Amino acid sequence: MILARTRGALARALHELRPRGPLALVPTMGYLHEGHLSLLDCARESGGPVAVSIFVNPLQFGPSEDFARYPRDEARDLALMEPRGADLVFLPPVEEMYPGGEPRVTVRAGAMGDVLCGAYRPGHFDGVLTVVAKLFGLFRPAAAIFGSKDFQQAVLISRMVIDLELGVEVRTAPIVREEDGLAMSSRNAYLSREERAEAVGLSRSLEAALAAFRGGERSAGALRAVAVERLEAFPLLEPQYVELVHPETLERVEEARRGTVLALAAFAGRTRLIDNVALS
Repeated sequence: MILARTRGALARALHELRPRGPLALVPTMGYLHEGHLSLLDCARESGGPVAVSIFVNPLQFGPSEDFARYPRDEARDLALMEPRGADLVFLPPVEEMYPGGEPRVTVRAGAMGDVLCGAYRPGHFDGVLTVVAKLFGLFRPAAAIFGSKDFQQAVLISRMVIDLELGVEVRTAPIVREEDGLAMSSRNAYLSREERAEAVGLSRSLEAALAAFRGGERSAGALRAVAVERLEAFPLLEPQYVELVHPETLERVEEARRGTVLALAAFAGRTRLIDNVALS
């Protein structure tokens, strides 16, 4: 496994790896868990070399968010990746990704970035799309793999690739969950024992709404009410939003259909958690 920390080292590593086949890229912010590692498994299916980026991107954090305390463990991440098939890891400092400081030209998410999580994190998805566009430019991958837990992010990246003709195949891998159903997330490390026990309420609320859908309920308002009522059974959770949206446009729907996505966010103490399910 090659470790590159600079643009020059990355370019040399990519020159060495490209003859082996189409490159698959897994962008991450590190502090890896099984959800991240499952993305490497998906990337290996391309048959070519697998590259991983680890970069905590300051552009996607608001001034009151957790950039400084976001969990980091470089040695642990590197130890986890090599056995799962990573051929190249790009682990740059901020000044290597943004050598001139904050970029003057950025990617704007537009209206799709102002709903769901974007309604509560202004500019977040502009930062996400800008850094992903830079990574696509640095790596020139054939494919990039993202997790379904960050549903809105994956939709916006796919839209960016289509609208800007970036020529990258964007693939999403299923959510990986703990045994009790909690979606794996680096931020789960913030949770106290009591908060961790209550955090399962997110997946429980999704399960309740999904059961209602499978039972014949199609009203978005009714399905949302089912999810909210289930969330209220977990007093340590403070819901931020519960929405049913179109899986490609992120527009709210009045009537749920197969493929409609139920997405939600809630706070457990100071920790913001997200989850979603595609109704089927």
